[in-house]
Amino acid sequence: MSPATSGAWFVRVVLPRLVRGALAAAVLCLPVVVLAVLVTRHWSPIVDADQRAVLAATNVTRERGFLPALEAWQWWLHPMRVYIAAVPIALWTWHRRLRGRTIWGVVTMLVGWNLGLQAKLLVERARPLIDDPVAHAPGYSFPSGHAFNVAMMLTTSLIMIWPLVRERALALRALLVAGAAVIAVLTALDRVFLGIHYPSDVTAGVLLGCGLSVASFIGFSHRPRATKEPA
Repeated sequence: MSPATSGAWFVRVVLPRLVRGALAAAVLCLPVVVLAVLVTRHWSPIVDADQRAVLAATNVTRERGFLPALEAWQWWLHPMRVYIAAVPIALWTWHRRLRGRTIWGVVTMLVGWNLGLQAKLLVERARPLIDDPVAHAPGYSFPSGHAFNVAMMLTTSLIMIWPLVRERALALRALLVAGAAVIAVLTALDRVFLGIHYPSDVTAGVLLGCGLSVASFIGFSHRPRATKEPA
């Protein structure tokens, strides 16, 4: 492919998909941007509610002895293990000849992982301060990395396999979606009950992970209209 041909292909095929995906991301991730602005401006309704929720959750963790289970969930849902768990899904979709969708999914997850880290550096929110903490974690707090990466991986994986389950029983499809939602919610609760994230952190993580995954697919699935050849 000559430079001129490759340039025309980029403008005709790739660029519209990038623009469409970027616009979708701007819309879908707008709630996260608003939430980030509010927490960085220390808007008292959210900040106070966050602090009260973390204090109440960590008290429950101490009183009920939840710490071992919460730490085990944290270990298993570490971002590295989450994305390793997506490997069999990618191999399955590749084997079933969903090659383009598989490549899209793998690239989306890898790029998304990095974007989640960059979002933390952009907001620079400190972790919750508790007099008697039940757990400790390094780095910044917003958005929650565990919540973000779990949401990103589950949403992307569901999109990858959907053509393979679309014609299956409704109960199976509902079970897959419900199972993914339960795992995402439990991961978000885990971070709050360990006292290392505020509720707004995990909310932002889930919304950002789902939003970026869906926006990426909107861009990927876009089919630019073919231009008519001159008569």
